[in-house]
Amino acid sequence: MKIACLTFNPIQENTYVVWDDTKECVVIDAGNSDARENTALDNFIADHGLRPVLAVNTHGHFDHTLGVAHLKERYGIPFALSAKDRFLVDNAQTSGSVFGVKIGAMPSTDIDLSTLDEVRFGTTTLRVIPTPGHTPGHVALYEPATKALFTGDTLFRESIGRTDLPGGDYSWIMRSILEKLLPLGDEVKVYPGHGPETTLGHETLYNPFVVEVLNDEVNYRS
Repeated sequence: MKIACLTFNPIQENTYVVWDDTKECVVIDAGNSDARENTALDNFIADHGLRPVLAVNTHGHFDHTLGVAHLKERYGIPFALSAKDRFLVDNAQTSGSVFGVKIGAMPSTDIDLSTLDEVRFGTTTLRVIPTPGHTPGHVALYEPATKALFTGDTLFRESIGRTDLPGGDYSWIMRSILEKLLPLGDEVKVYPGHGPETTLGHETLYNPFVVEVLNDEVNYRS
């Protein structure tokens, strides 16, 4: 499996193009927000001879969904998102205005990730791991063979996602990280929704939100 990261829109969101030897690809968290960024994504796909088959999102915040409508229109592919986050897509105009971002057409949802354990493309299978906390329907996507984990806005390098936005919950995001992600193993490589790559082992040692829980300084279940 091969992975490319393209950073888009004013929020500097990481959009991932993921493919295998079949040249089928999925686009995770398409954040391309204007004609220039649409062209950059399209050119990358064309230059690598890829065939998009799915747009899939870790969650429904506007900065992660801005490019999905373009992908659906250009490539005729379905959009997968947890139904629990549909309200965020429906309220994207309001959310975008708070951050000064112009919001265009938002996509309809074709596949409900809350009903699936995995998504497939080519010869690759991505496990769908529910990770609520940043949003109610947030998921991580994990490919065991390459130990690649797409965490969206749940886990960043030495930080975690915000929990003060609608549907956010600190206790749940820490449960997601401590009980669902860290047990995957220290060597797992993390591809977050913003910022640089990391590993779960690095976060266990250096992420202050994780360390304070592991050291019993904070009870994340309270």
